[in-house]
Amino acid sequence: QVQLVESGGGLVQPGDSLKLACVASGRSVSRYAMGWFRQAPGKGHEPVAAIDASGSSTDYADSVNGRFIISRDSAKNTVWLEMNNLKYEDTALYYCVVSFKFPINSGTYEYWGRGTQVTVCS
Repeated sequence: QVQLVESGGGLVQPGDSLKLACVASGRSVSRYAMGWFRQAPGKGHEPVAAIDASGSSTDYADSVNGRFIISRDSAKNTVWLEMNNLKYEDTALYYCVVSFKFPINSGTYEYWGRGTQVTVCS
């Protein structure tokens, strides 16, 4: 089993930056792709970003491409999501996922965390 714990969310203003972290425990996730999904109030689960097991390939949703950066440190069992130039529409619960597949599509991940809330307001 893999447990995922996210951190780093908060209340920010438009244009601000945040960096989310997700630490995996229970077993090594170095052979898995890792990623971030989000769910805004009243909306479905949206894939945000993913990184393959080697860390050499990344995938982003069009809505965040150029603003968000995903990275990982397999030795630390950790994945980060650096979010820049945040917008109101980025407000959501962000959760970390682990998957055998890359890119990571909805419903294809093996493990997921409880999430960390990001709220963008002025």
